[in-house]
Amino acid sequence: MTQLFPPPRRNFSPWFQVVSRLMATERDDPLPVDDLSTLGPWRHRFAARLGDALAPWPEPVALDLEVTEETTCDGYTQSRVVFDTEDTMSVPAYLLVPDDRTAPGPAVLAVHGHGPGKSVVCGLEPDAAPRADYAAELARRGYVVLAPDLRCFGERADWNPPDHYACDTNLVHQVMGGWSPLTQNLWDLSCSLDVLEAHPLVDPARMGMVGLSYGATLTLFLAARDPRVAAAVVSGYFSSWAESHKVPWNMCGSQVLSGMLGRMEHVDLGALVAPRALLVETGREDLIFPVAAAEQSVGQLRRVYDHLGAVDLLEHDVFDGEHEWHGLRAYPFLDHHLGSPAGAT
Repeated sequence: MTQLFPPPRRNFSPWFQVVSRLMATERDDPLPVDDLSTLGPWRHRFAARLGDALAPWPEPVALDLEVTEETTCDGYTQSRVVFDTEDTMSVPAYLLVPDDRTAPGPAVLAVHGHGPGKSVVCGLEPDAAPRADYAAELARRGYVVLAPDLRCFGERADWNPPDHYACDTNLVHQVMGGWSPLTQNLWDLSCSLDVLEAHPLVDPARMGMVGLSYGATLTLFLAARDPRVAAAVVSGYFSSWAESHKVPWNMCGSQVLSGMLGRMEHVDLGALVAPRALLVETGREDLIFPVAAAEQSVGQLRRVYDHLGAVDLLEHDVFDGEHEWHGLRAYPFLDHHLGSPAGAT
């Protein structure tokens, strides 16, 4: 007879131990959805707790932006740019500028998930999943778009044996030094917003951010911390850490923080994004971030948006699909909240 779970007195499974602890963990200072009159003080406390968990941050350096090549595409120019984020770290990215952009207008920071990197979202990978080229699609729709490589992906990928994930190898190296890969990528993306903000065809008040999976993790975190993100699309992520980590193979260690379980949740980050525009995409068959948890968390967050008089600025696109970018409501959502880029004014 197959035994599905170890007996409670004798357990050999680290995953089962984690799940047991998850089920027994009570939230520490959770979002006060039943008494939103205390929302303001709670947001200050949670923002401080989040900042402590992400520390330490890198020291700022001059961007020293360089354009290394330009490619003419269908309706836009794709430039490879490089800029510095630390004294020993540079970021390669694609900057997509629509051909008809003549005045400052909306821009989007497009963040890739696990895979080859920025080339996927820029439509340069022929075997990529359908609709994965959301950076290129945004450029075709008139947005200035910056799509950087995250650390350990694309041009920033170190060599690893085939059975090792570069992001987890980097996690080991960074933890030994007392650093968080999540923080480092957030730092790079904050510098990416600096690049967009300084572009002559970008209106700094109309900058958005989008991402799938790992890119969605970073989109949610950065939108929670950086008010320059006026509108965000979080695809294939927003649900619940406690629920998603009940899956034994989930997930990349470079997008979690030490001590986060019981102390913070997806909805808490969403409460820091509010009342700015936020669209959540959830595939009904997403096995990593379950739809039931997503619907519950969005429901709680909707009460926060309603309390702040911004209920129309939160949307949830639940679609027939898996862990993938949908986009059906995302593009009109960005048009509405950042201003249609056509002719860019």
